[in-house]
Amino acid sequence: MTTIPRKLSLQDVERLLGFQARYNGSFTGMLTLEPLTDSEQQELDRIQNEFLAYWKEGKVTEGQVRVIAVAPLLRLAGFNQPPIKLRVEEDIARIYVDDEDTYITGRFDIVAANKQKSTASNTPLWILVIESKNSAVAESTGLPQLLTYAFKSLESQASVWGLTANGLDYRFVYIQQGNPPTYQFMPIISFFEGDRTRQLLQVLKAIGKL
Repeated sequence: MTTIPRKLSLQDVERLLGFQARYNGSFTGMLTLEPLTDSEQQELDRIQNEFLAYWKEGKVTEGQVRVIAVAPLLRLAGFNQPPIKLRVEEDIARIYVDDEDTYITGRFDIVAANKQKSTASNTPLWILVIESKNSAVAESTGLPQLLTYAFKSLESQASVWGLTANGLDYRFVYIQQGNPPTYQFMPIISFFEGDRTRQLLQVLKAIGKL
């Protein structure tokens, strides 16, 4: 029996867990994006400026991405309000791949989960998994880890919204049950483009209201 740590390639994840990719996804029709209030826009500008100050000094570490950009964005989007609970670096159950007698193990970077809206089996309706990387690393490098974590939650829910981020670029993926399970790429959102930055907050808010 083999235990595989979280350092998997996307090809590894697709082979072990059976995922298939879908491309050219769109938020339109999937989420209702509401206009930001003046106060939300002001706070978003502040978060953006704080991150920019760190970024200008050089590479922003993974921990700094979490503290300076991702966590404030989640708070502004309402993820600190009941019934939503934020969990940081939470262990996940090992995922067993029967065909290869293999376990995949790992840890979340950040998890936001609605803990009160539950199904009859008392499982969350949705989970937002965030895998952050330092600003010198492409946001896509977090995707294998993200899919591995999300796969476990597909045992109890039909779909999962995920996000990989390096502070500069943010990539949402929509992950669904199925035979095979699928993950759909959404457009990359840059933190330094006005309208796109607003869309980042709008998408987070919309997911939080599902």
